[in-house]
Amino acid sequence: LGEQAQAVSAMWRTKQLEYTWLRSLMNCYVDFWKITQDALDYALDYQGIDDNSLRKDLLRAYYELSCYSEVPDTLIKLKKLGLGTAILSNGSREMLEAGVSNSNLGNALDSIISVDTIKIFKPSPKVYNLATDQLCCKKEEILFFSSNAWDVSGAAVFGFQTVWVNRFAQKTERLPGAALMEISTIDAVLE
Repeated sequence: LGEQAQAVSAMWRTKQLEYTWLRSLMNCYVDFWKITQDALDYALDYQGIDDNSLRKDLLRAYYELSCYSEVPDTLIKLKKLGLGTAILSNGSREMLEAGVSNSNLGNALDSIISVDTIKIFKPSPKVYNLATDQLCCKKEEILFFSSNAWDVSGAAVFGFQTVWVNRFAQKTERLPGAALMEISTIDAVLE
């Protein structure tokens, strides 16, 4: 991608989010893998890039993402404290399982929860309710982490205790629902 790398990356992510929100509002669900492909296609088209081999390489790389280095150890430490651990994600089940495998998180997680079961995306309250239903707990019992400020807002409005993992020192969103804590890496919660 050369000089267009940052522009394609930023637009790809923006379109992923926009498409989840718009499809939720329109009741036109497709899984996150389809949204990821559509968003990339838009970003490449916007930048005037027509290279199917590059498209395949970018999608393969996206499918092979792994977590940040401190995450596995932090999750194991939380489990040792007697806390349950789970993923609640807009990602498709297959994408989540690939990410868990790529990151060696299998032993660190108790549950993987995908919006695919209810066919609507965050920040719909239905998604956060899915977690309470599947984990058989009250919303106040969940400590919810996200690097997406909009997701923290949605979870906090729903009633979760929230932690914003603000890795890139982003500015605070102008949305309801505040985080209990803002940290730059997930392991900071152990302090």
